[in-house]
Amino acid sequence: METAFIYDQHQIHQDWLSRLEFYKEEIQILKERLQEITSKNNSLDVLVKVEHFQNQFIIQRNNIDELAHSIKVNEAKIVQEIKNNPVAVEHRKVDNHVKEEDFMIYFEKNFSELRAEYNRFSAEWM
Repeated sequence: METAFIYDQHQIHQDWLSRLEFYKEEIQILKERLQEITSKNNSLDVLVKVEHFQNQFIIQRNNIDELAHSIKVNEAKIVQEIKNNPVAVEHRKVDNHVKEEDFMIYFEKNFSELRAEYNRFSAEWM
């Protein structure tokens, strides 16, 4: 298993949490734009795509919540490690959280694809 310095891991966690918060806000904006599209277009084709995007936003929001929870659990472990042994914290390493890193990469790739699909749809129907 890979390791990282405690403070480096903490910085990575903070970066991930900040990015996830940004994605939560973006989902909210996309949902509001989706409501505008729905209010202007009520054809079956549009409503089917609207439902698709609504479902995808719910799934992505759940992914954000799960990933943020996992990161916060790992952050709590780091804090406990520091409390248990505060000596030479800047020189010690902890296990790198590969699972969360992989999930973050997967999430961002998936979200980027969803955003591109949504933008094509909204450009057609706005």
